[in-house]
Amino acid sequence: MSDHDRAAGSGVGDHDRQRRALGLDLGDQRIGVAICDSARTVATPLETVQRSGDRTVDHARIEELVLVNEVATIVVGLPLSLDGTVGPAARRVLTEVKKLRKRSSAEVVTHDERLSTVQAQDSLTSQGIGGRKGRTVIDQLAAAVILQSWIDSGR
Repeated sequence: MSDHDRAAGSGVGDHDRQRRALGLDLGDQRIGVAICDSARTVATPLETVQRSGDRTVDHARIEELVLVNEVATIVVGLPLSLDGTVGPAARRVLTEVKKLRKRSSAEVVTHDERLSTVQAQDSLTSQGIGGRKGRTVIDQLAAAVILQSWIDSGR
C-alpha cells in the first residue's frame, strides 16, 4: 500500500466503497432511493423517503444515506419528455438537483429516466404485487431502474 493509499484511508476497501452510487427518483410526494454495490454492477431498491414539505429536510435525509452508505455519486432520474426535450417536470428536477449539489458531499449527476416508472410498474405487475404494497415500493424500484440504466451505460 502506498503512502497515498494510507493517507486516503485503509486501502482497497475504502476505494471500493467510494464507488457506490445512490439512485433517486424525485417525486412530488416521495423520493425513491436505490443503491448499487461497490463494483457498480447491480442496483437494488433501498427505501422511500416521504417528502416533508421542506426540501432542506428531504436533502438532509439523502445526505444521511450518502454518508451511512459511503456513496460517491448520486444519480438523479431526469424526466425528459418522450422526444428528449426538457419539459416542466425535468426543469423542476434540475432546480432541485442544483440545491442537492450544494448540500451533498457526493457528486450529483442526472440520468434519463423516461419510462422508468412504467418499467417498475410492469415488474411489480409481473410479480403480482399491487395495491398498497405496490405503492410502497414503486418509487424505490423506479430509482433502481434509473440507477441500473446509468450503471449499464458505463458511467
